[in-house]
Amino acid sequence: MAEIPDQIVLRRHRDLEGRRKGIFWRRAMVALLTAFVIVGLFNVFGQRPSDTTVSANGVSLELHAPSLLRGGLLYEASFTVRAQRALEDPAIVLSQGWAIAQTINTLEPSPTDETSKNGDISLSLGPLKAGDTYTLFAEFQVNPTSVGWYPGDVSLYDGDKRLLHIDRTIVVFP
Repeated sequence: MAEIPDQIVLRRHRDLEGRRKGIFWRRAMVALLTAFVIVGLFNVFGQRPSDTTVSANGVSLELHAPSLLRGGLLYEASFTVRAQRALEDPAIVLSQGWAIAQTINTLEPSPTDETSKNGDISLSLGPLKAGDTYTLFAEFQVNPTSVGWYPGDVSLYDGDKRLLHIDRTIVVFP
């Protein structure tokens, strides 16, 4: 049998005498990491989109986008307007949270005009006839340093008159 090196104490190094509690801390950390991954699989930290639809006076607005996001996430949102009556100057207005917490990569089809409405982003769609459906697709990337709650409201205007409003909050996890 080989000799035991000078700095090795068998009771401590081989038999782990006095170090038994350390295994519980390691197991607790692995369990915590496993729980974090499982919670993420159940979409607690975001990414899975949801649909929100509001309608009134012959017009409906549907938002298809996640409200729980992670830093760095790339995702697409769609805004669908269904007009049962003619709209002369429709515009989708996004609250500031859409631009503060995220980078807007692209808008397709391109709005006829992009402007500001009291600090919010106003996207003009062009006239819609009765029976028309217009879908605006937007691609976003969540800014990795933006953590917290941001306003994610969406409104539909016809000229200066607000027709519909979706009250929403965007939550960004680290």
